[in-house]
Amino acid sequence: MNATLFRRVAALTLCLVALAGCATHRATAALPRHAVLLVSIDAFRANYVERGLTPNLAALARDGATTPYMLPSFPSLTFPNHYTLVTGRVPDRNGIVNNTMRDPALGRFSLSNHAATSDGRWWAQAEPIWVTAQKHGLRTATMYWPGTEAAIHGVRPDHWIPFDDTLTSRQRVDKLLLWIDEPGAKPAFDTLYFDAVDHAGHEFGPDSPQVDTALREVDDALGYLVAGLRDRGLLDATDIVVVSDHGMADVPRGNIVFADDETDLDAIDPVSWGVMATFAPKPGVDGAKAVARLLGPHEHMRCYRKDTLPARLDYGRNPRVPDILCLADTGWAITSRATLAARTAPMSRGEHGYDNLDPAMRALFVARGPDFARGVTIAPFPNVDVYPLLAHLLRIAPLPNDGDLNRVKGALAPAAAAQGQFP
Repeated sequence: MNATLFRRVAALTLCLVALAGCATHRATAALPRHAVLLVSIDAFRANYVERGLTPNLAALARDGATTPYMLPSFPSLTFPNHYTLVTGRVPDRNGIVNNTMRDPALGRFSLSNHAATSDGRWWAQAEPIWVTAQKHGLRTATMYWPGTEAAIHGVRPDHWIPFDDTLTSRQRVDKLLLWIDEPGAKPAFDTLYFDAVDHAGHEFGPDSPQVDTALREVDDALGYLVAGLRDRGLLDATDIVVVSDHGMADVPRGNIVFADDETDLDAIDPVSWGVMATFAPKPGVDGAKAVARLLGPHEHMRCYRKDTLPARLDYGRNPRVPDILCLADTGWAITSRATLAARTAPMSRGEHGYDNLDPAMRALFVARGPDFARGVTIAPFPNVDVYPLLAHLLRIAPLPNDGDLNRVKGALAPAAAAQGQFP
C-alpha cells in the first residue's frame, strides 16, 4: 500500500470511528429521563429489613437494587443527614451541622423553630437537588423533606407544604399523588418523608413492638404508593429511591451523663444536648477550668475541641460547630439535671447521633425503576453518593460534592450506567 492510499484509509477509519462515537453519544443522550421519587423512612435501621415486617420494601429490593447498609454522615442526626442526601455534602460543608445550632448572624436553629427552618439563609451553604432541578426547568414536588419549607437561593419546589406530623403515612402518599395528578407536566423529582419509625424508636426503643407496628405502617404506605403509581401507568416510568437518614440505638432508662456533674456549666454555654452535647464560650467569663474538666476523661462520654475531632468524622471546620463537643457512648445520652427536670416527657428510649461507623447507625438504601438493575446488591457506601446518583438519574450535572457516582453505579441498569456526564 503506497503512502497516499494509507493516509486515505487511515482518514476514513478515523471518520468511521468518530461517526460511531457520535452515534453512540446520540443514542446515550436519547435515553429518556424518568421521574425520580426519593423516599425517606426516618431512622429505619438497616437491619430492620431482617424482621420480615416490610414485604413491600422487600419486593422493591428484589426487583431493583439494594446494599447491606448505607453509612450516614456524622453526626448521625436527622436534618444534617437529610440535607447531605440531597446535596452530596457532609454536614460540616452543607451548613446543617446539627438539629440544634447557632449562627452569629441568624441566631438559633432547632427542629421546632419554624422561623429558622423556613429561612433559606440557614440552608444556603449548599444547593439541594430540587433547586438545581428547578434551575434546569424541571418540575418538583416535595412531600416533606428538611429544607423544602425554605426558599433556598431564592427557589422553592413547585409543590410543598409546611410539615405536619399529624398526617398519616397513607395521607402523605395521597397528597403526593394529588400533585402528580395535576394537569400539565409531571414532576421530574419528588420527595416523600415518613417519620413513624423514628417516633416509635425514640419513645419506645428500637427493639419495641411499637417499632414493629411502625415498620408495618410505613411498609403499607410504600405498597399503597406503588399501587397508586401502577394505577396511573407511572410505576415503570419512575425511579424510586428509598433511603433512611440513620439508624437507632437502644438507650436503657437511666443511661444519662449529667454534664453539670462533670464540669461547671455556669462557666460555659451549652448549645445542644443529646447524644452529642456542644458547648461555646460564655462571653465575659473565664471558662478555661470548665473546658479543661470537660476535656478530661469521663465515663460514657468523650469530649473534644472541634479541631481535634477524629479526621474520619470530617467535622468541625464549619463556624456553626461550637468549640467543644462531647459524644456519648452508644446507649447513653448527655444532658443537665436542670434540663431533665424541665422535661415534660421521659428521656428517649432510642437515640441516634452516635459515631456514624456504629452498626446501630447504619441506614437503608433500596432502589427500583427503569434505570436500575434488577436483583442486585452492591457494596455498602456513604450517603454522600446518593446525590450524584440522583443527578445522574435526572440527567443534570451535579454541583461539586463529596460523593462518588462510581461507588453506586453497580445499582444501575447497563444503559443508565453507561450514560456520561451531563452538561
